[in-house]
Amino acid sequence: MRIGVLDVGSNTAQLVVADIGNGVPLPVHAVKEPVRLAEVVGQDGELGAEAIDRLVTAVGAAVAQARHFEVRELFAYATAVVRDAPNRDAALAEIDARTGVRLGTLSGTEEAELTFLAVRRWMGWRAGPLLLLDIGGGSAEVAYGHDLTPEFAVSLPIGAARITRERLAGDPPRVAKVEKARRYLRRELGEVAHRMRWDAPQTAVATSRTFQQLAQLCGAPPPSRGLFVPRVLRRVDLAEQIGRLGALTADKRARLPGISAPRARQSLAGALVAHTMMDMFGLQEVSLCPWALREGILLRRVEFVDSWADRALTLSPTDADIKSISASRTR
Repeated sequence: MRIGVLDVGSNTAQLVVADIGNGVPLPVHAVKEPVRLAEVVGQDGELGAEAIDRLVTAVGAAVAQARHFEVRELFAYATAVVRDAPNRDAALAEIDARTGVRLGTLSGTEEAELTFLAVRRWMGWRAGPLLLLDIGGGSAEVAYGHDLTPEFAVSLPIGAARITRERLAGDPPRVAKVEKARRYLRRELGEVAHRMRWDAPQTAVATSRTFQQLAQLCGAPPPSRGLFVPRVLRRVDLAEQIGRLGALTADKRARLPGISAPRARQSLAGALVAHTMMDMFGLQEVSLCPWALREGILLRRVEFVDSWADRALTLSPTDADIKSISASRTR
């Protein structure tokens, strides 16, 4: 059976298509549709007309791709940038009316738990007590545990796009704003850091595009080397890069290794969040994991068939899709 997960974030709507065989989801296709909501979301986080238009375009294109790849169950979710918008319900209703897709929203805790599941499956039991760090556009998640389900999971409103929008105005922002943002992050992370000092994880793992780009900036192998090449991000290396990022405009940051143009403006905020986490949790380095929320949803669907099947949108191919699929099979 072929299923898909559509994860709508602040920068992209990402679709992963997987075949479910003997209990292991095998990814067969991945599609990215740009949304770049950070450019158009209001200061209060409201999704205006342009933001909704971008979401409609991205969701419509992703669903068309899902039908093309013969997906029959689609799990479509929006993360913090949509979940926390003051006009969320109205925006979701409009997207539904224009695309036929009702995006679901996961709580921050659910995001943390599902991502933890994916990381645990990837890292294996040898990782021991596991600490997960994940930085998105609107929120950052932290989870800790010994098993498949974390004993502790929390979502904090310190995503890279949100911190950029709310606390790092300017291109580049003034040094005083950067230091003020650091102090804010330390306050937000204080209670979680206190908990982590008691738990003392054996393995610390980071996931998300933000961490991946920061790791490459600090010398980790690029994505072209494949999923199975070990990658780490060291705190000392990240500290050196923060000053560099803070002195550059977004256009110049986009020329650095690993920093993509759509994420260049928020790269400084991402680095600040990552470094503050590592510093306060006492981590000298974190390992990078390529699996995250989408893979966690796939795994949960496999393991909890009855309860999770009800969350899926059932896709039926259009006439055009059927003709296209038939033609491809007769070549």
